Amino acid sequence: MRGWQIGESLPDGRLLAAAADRNQAPILEVLQRELPPSGLVLEIASGTGQHVAHFAKSLPQLSWQPSDPDPEFRRSISLWTALENLANVNVPIMLDVRQQPWPIAAADAIVCINMVHIAPWAAAQALFEGARQVLPHEGLLYLYGPFRRGGDHTSPSNARFDADLRARDPEWGLRDVEALAAVGSDTGFALADTVAMPANNLSLVFRKRNAAAE
Repeated sequence: MRGWQIGESLPDGRLLAAAADRNQAPILEVLQRELPPSGLVLEIASGTGQHVAHFAKSLPQLSWQPSDPDPEFRRSISLWTALENLANVNVPIMLDVRQQPWPIAAADAIVCINMVHIAPWAAAQALFEGARQVLPHEGLLYLYGPFRRGGDHTSPSNARFDADLRARDPEWGLRDVEALAAVGSDTGFALADTVAMPANNLSLVFRKRNAAAE
């Protein structure tokens, strides 16, 4: 689904997305605050593998499980992690959020970057349902990307990006923070924080509530 975003293929076979290089540092700042001190982090839609390689190198106390439904991306993920010689990154798995149950029984946190706007709305709903099944109480579900707020775009560039996405596929498009919060609430998650990020993006920090609160 995201192949058109990839800027180039490197001679060794790794895929390179320029946006990943630009946003990985500010995303890492949020993750350093929000991730648990230890445990397993599942990354949904890992794409090229640049993010998981950067995060795993910066946060070696955590184990990382990358995933992607696209075999070309999974190969790139393996190449990026091999290049960095990262022992705390597992072999990437095939995971499509809509195919449940997921091929992983439990994780301590979930990170999902730039997916929900380049996928059908059903994928966002499935993301929360799958996260509900694998995360513990207070487990983190972290989303990053461009979003709408109150039905409005936060910048003209986001409006143009949204129009471009919908022209490519009518099921794609920027999602409303409020709509995601509602889906989260229905599946046992609370939107704990919304963090403004560079380039008109947002970090959405969801926490799984306990069963009594659902």
